[in-house]
Amino acid sequence: MDPYKFLKISPNPDGTITRLTPTILVPTTEQQQQNISNSETDEDDHTVVSKDVPLNTAKNTFVRIFRPAALQHYSTSKLPLIIYFHGGGFVFYSAGTVFFHKSCNSMSAAIPAVIVSVDYRLAPESRLPAAYDDAVEAILWVRDQALSCGSGGEGADPWLQEFADFGRCFLMGSSSGANITYHADHDLSPMKIKGLIINQAYFGGVERTDSELRLVDDKIIPLPANDVMWSLALPVGADRNHGFCNPMAENTHSDKIGRLPSCLVNGYEGDPLVDRQKEFVKMLESRGVHVVAVFDEGGFHAVELFEPQRAQALVVMIKDFIGSVSPRSTI
Repeated sequence: MDPYKFLKISPNPDGTITRLTPTILVPTTEQQQQNISNSETDEDDHTVVSKDVPLNTAKNTFVRIFRPAALQHYSTSKLPLIIYFHGGGFVFYSAGTVFFHKSCNSMSAAIPAVIVSVDYRLAPESRLPAAYDDAVEAILWVRDQALSCGSGGEGADPWLQEFADFGRCFLMGSSSGANITYHADHDLSPMKIKGLIINQAYFGGVERTDSELRLVDDKIIPLPANDVMWSLALPVGADRNHGFCNPMAENTHSDKIGRLPSCLVNGYEGDPLVDRQKEFVKMLESRGVHVVAVFDEGGFHAVELFEPQRAQALVVMIKDFIGSVSPRSTI
């Protein structure tokens, strides 16, 4: 197969790529209200409202915030805060991409939670660690919101000030976003990171795993396409045993692993990356990290974006995890 044709990208002489399939972006509810003419394209049910907040204008990054529209429907005055990183192999998509927008919208309503979805720079135009740097910048932005709220609220985002419980904060990512979740900074007092939610983590390595060989022609991430995405994402000259790609490599982040909070790690047997995800769980457990690991039969990479029942099951899993490590309390 031609991996570039499969990925619908064309390499350019300057090291960038042309993405041949346009990304479909969903407007926030705030944007829809500002432009009534877009109302016919509104697919949200408005149990959740959303808005974009600039993060770094020089880097053209932003966060998209989701919250339930009517907090009085819930038994608490503040909700857990989830900082979310979208997937796409570090090469594709945005916080505003239709399926990630809908996923965050659904999670915000069902858990319920305030969700800060991070739009980070993509490779190869901005190779790793650019996405990690943007993630840390977003987390620090949330920490600054917590500090502002704690000192009277001046300068704080009104949604976070009113609805977010900064003592019940979680980092979550899907695919490459799960990779970001692991690599991000987790020590951000006074904001308390209670847990990591690592959904179908995008990890790799030079040596092929059994699941990669078994699913070499996978319909979502066939092995040749996966290799190309890593070649675009990693620093120039790095191989797939680089720490950004393979956290199981010897001495990779060995000093930080034991300090990680509780982790929910989710995967599917039909995902070529499942063996690496299982190795990741073993590594965490060997360092004393509390891990809730769930690996379901069947499925495939990013299955929750295509099958509503899987998406609902994932939300229930996340809700139970949040409740187990950070029980709900009225503030």
